[in-house]
Amino acid sequence: EPGPVGPAMLSESDPPSLSSSQFGEWSTPVNLGPVVNSPLTDNSPELSKDGLSLYFGSVNRPGGFGSTDLYVSQRACTDMNDERCAWGTPVNLGPMINTSSIDGGPHLSRDGHWLYLISDRPGGFGSNDIWVSWRDDIHDDFAWEAAVNLGAPINTAELEAGPNLRGPEFYFHRGPAVGNTDIYVSRMHGNTFDEPTLVPEVSSPGFFDQRPSTRWDGHEMILSSDRPGGLGLQDIYVSTRQSNGVPWTTPVNLGTPINTQFQEQTPTITDDGTILLFSSNRTGNFDLYMAARIRKD
Repeated sequence: EPGPVGPAMLSESDPPSLSSSQFGEWSTPVNLGPVVNSPLTDNSPELSKDGLSLYFGSVNRPGGFGSTDLYVSQRACTDMNDERCAWGTPVNLGPMINTSSIDGGPHLSRDGHWLYLISDRPGGFGSNDIWVSWRDDIHDDFAWEAAVNLGAPINTAELEAGPNLRGPEFYFHRGPAVGNTDIYVSRMHGNTFDEPTLVPEVSSPGFFDQRPSTRWDGHEMILSSDRPGGLGLQDIYVSTRQSNGVPWTTPVNLGTPINTQFQEQTPTITDDGTILLFSSNRTGNFDLYMAARIRKD
């Protein structure tokens, strides 16, 4: 029976590290369209490892449980230029995951067995907490068991959100319910978490630094922030490091065409570093967008 707090350290070895120079520039982001996006707010996209399932949060979508719920859209193939690979109508993940409270911010473990999410449902430590659900069948997007609170030391009376698991490193953001949020990391040992520590290189005191997302080699982190110097209220930034265990660089604004004068937030980068997903209100409502870049050989 799986433990209540999360997966054991993954046994997969890290792939060879990749420098930023081994990637091309990000493409112009593409709106995922009216089948996926609702007329209200859609955010926190997360792509499955095989690229065939898109998890995200949607606010007050008709037929939901109330407030923000988690949905999944599926596709048969990954070629964005092939109409046979179009995203299907999103489906609510159901009562094992969603409640009448806020349920959002999904993150899938690399092995596909664990779904991390944020929720302010009853039974938490206060504000938004990080919860986790298990499934035996990694190919069934509706086989999730009841979500369990991660507990201390991850969750506190403050807001915890933006979970991201990379090997034994568990990143997230934390802060007051009203005020700033910073990036933290906890190292996992089996099914237990070390006391989280602030990641000062990527945190900007007094501002919102949110939803850290790392490439699988652990050498690139994407996050959103409203720190000074951006193009809009909240922009997407990138930080890198030469090897695991050394400090991250000061985050750099991704610039245009990723960022605009509007809000870009809740980003995620795929393990291989070739796809960036985020939410933006550049066309009015918060919709989901996707950008891609090539990996140079």
